Amino acid sequence: MTTATSTSTNTYTRTHTAAYLAEAILGTISEVLAHLGIPTSQGSWDLERDERAIAAWYEEGSLKLVALECHQPDGTVAPVFEFPVTYSAHPLSELKAFQTDAVSLANFRQKINATPRGTTFRLFCSFNGTHSDQKGWSAAARASTDGLRSSSFGTIASGPHGSAEMRYLR
Repeated sequence: MTTATSTSTNTYTRTHTAAYLAEAILGTISEVLAHLGIPTSQGSWDLERDERAIAAWYEEGSLKLVALECHQPDGTVAPVFEFPVTYSAHPLSELKAFQTDAVSLANFRQKINATPRGTTFRLFCSFNGTHSDQKGWSAAARASTDGLRSSSFGTIASGPHGSAEMRYLR
């Protein structure tokens, strides 16, 4: 009598988490911009380029956060959305599924104040030290967030190697 055996292995790499979180962050930014009535043409938006850059920085472990600044015609910079990322030290022990919190985001959008017509936006990334150069991205200074009130949305997306959260500053 012959017996057959089969095995199955699930392997998660930081590459998968990096791509997933980059897509989730930029998807959320796209939804926020649409909710605010700010066309993506009012900023330096290149979805594929930005997704590649954010994923590359996450994969190498250098990405600290992605920020969306809304620049109003009168010079006011508000609202600001920050997307801090975390890294898991023990991804195989956690074996988290990829998750996005779309329902909570829909509820949170109701709390976001409108912006005046003509508002533009800028994307920024902050780092945990040295990071690779990415096409279309260069060093720039963020606007001050002094005096803005902050609300935490919580986790917008998570995967086996880490997660991304969202803060709303107004």
